[in-house]
Amino acid sequence: MKRPQLVEEVLDDTMMVVWQTAASFRGTSKLSTWVFAIAYRKALKARSRWPDPVEDLGRDTQVSNDPAPDGELERSRLRNALTSAMAGLSAEQRAVVDLTYFHDLGYREIAEILSCPVDTVKTRMFHARRRLKQALSGTLAEWL
Repeated sequence: MKRPQLVEEVLDDTMMVVWQTAASFRGTSKLSTWVFAIAYRKALKARSRWPDPVEDLGRDTQVSNDPAPDGELERSRLRNALTSAMAGLSAEQRAVVDLTYFHDLGYREIAEILSCPVDTVKTRMFHARRRLKQALSGTLAEWL
C-alpha cells in the first residue's frame, strides 16, 4: 500500500477487528499469523476502494543520519531499484515476498494468511524471484 493514510486506516481497522474478535481466536496458528491474515484482508478491501496509488514525494527528501553522502546515494539508488522491481510484481507476489523476507514468515504461515495452498505460495515466490532477478540483473551490478 502506497498511501500513508490508507496504511493507517488498514492498521486501525485491523486492530479494531482483533479487539472485537479476540475471543474467537482458536489458537490453531500463531497469533501473528492470525493478525497478518486480518490485516491482509483489510488491505485488499482498502486497495479495491482506492486503486490508484499516490507516490510519497517526501520519501526522497528525508534527511539522512548517515554522515557519508555517497553511502546515502548508493542506498537511495538501491532502494529505488528494489522499489521499482517490486512494483513490477503482482500484488500476490509482492505479498509473498514481503511476508517472507521482511516478516520472516514460513510458507505455511503465509498460505494461511493469504488463504491459499502452500504450493501456490511457492509458485508465487518462484515467479517473483525470477521477475526480480530479471529486473535487477543490470541495475545492481553497478553498485555491488
